[in-house]
Amino acid sequence: MRRATIADIARAAGVSKGAVSYALNGRPGVSDSTRQRILKIAAEFGWHPSSAARALSDGRAGVLGLIVDRPARTLGIESFFMQLISGIEATLSAASVGLLLQVTEDRAGEMDAYRRWWGQRQVDGVILVDLQRDDPRVGLLEELRMPAVVVGGPHGLGSLPGVWSDEATATRSVVEYLSALGHRQIARVAGLPQLWHTEIRTQVLRDAVAQLNIADVTTINTDYSGEQGAQATRTLLARRPAPTAIIYDNDVMAVAGVAVAHEMGVRVPTQLSIVAWDDSALCQLVHPQLSAVSRDIAAYGGHAAQRLLDIIAGNPAGNYEDTTPRLVPRGSTAPPPR
Repeated sequence: MRRATIADIARAAGVSKGAVSYALNGRPGVSDSTRQRILKIAAEFGWHPSSAARALSDGRAGVLGLIVDRPARTLGIESFFMQLISGIEATLSAASVGLLLQVTEDRAGEMDAYRRWWGQRQVDGVILVDLQRDDPRVGLLEELRMPAVVVGGPHGLGSLPGVWSDEATATRSVVEYLSALGHRQIARVAGLPQLWHTEIRTQVLRDAVAQLNIADVTTINTDYSGEQGAQATRTLLARRPAPTAIIYDNDVMAVAGVAVAHEMGVRVPTQLSIVAWDDSALCQLVHPQLSAVSRDIAAYGGHAAQRLLDIIAGNPAGNYEDTTPRLVPRGSTAPPPR
């Protein structure tokens, strides 16, 4: 069945299309009785205003955009983005605003999408994720004068507002915990090296080498997938001396690390301690349950969405530092073997 149009409503009500437009948009030009009759017929037809037409009339699309520049195969199991999107959606749905989600696998495609969305009035603003060092997207959004909020910071934001948590303090708490257990051979399976939060964590680990009297922390960068996480774990456990603790930049790679340790006959946690970044149900389903860095990612997404709504409404919305992630120790960490 085709959707009802203004012409259909006008025909049923016996009035002009102009009269229907006045009634549906709450404008003067029709009597109260005619307006109520038109509204009743529109409701019976299940009519709703076209977002494209509304965008032409008041400049608002009623939609916000989010582009994730990650391989689709890794996004589907990445609990961080699933929780982030759920938080964004919860806030937007309460405001009757939609979310346009697109997955790209190259930066040029993402940049083109921003230009197209803004030029065609498809979105009122965007939420920017995976902030990078010298990120060209920031300059583009500033040039387009497109309302935007960055999930990340405080570095590299330009003039855009950001929502972030204290990655440095959270990383330091993990290293101090492992050091207090007695670990001196610590390694890390990290994500993409160009991301700001990856760089912040790497720098904290470098500083910890001198401050906590531990050996040089070996970092292997990956694409966040379980496959590359497993490969990095095999590489680390084959070294001599092998690390007694490994920090993973997401839960998927940490679970893959547990599987590799079992495969190589390395017992967790008596021979190898494992810590995952961003706690999830996955961390608690594996055996042993994973010690993990925990934060309310859904709330994180909600804060970003609300700030973008405030900006679009013309209200001031500055930077926001969310709650610092905290370490939740579980069965995957213990003192190293003697």
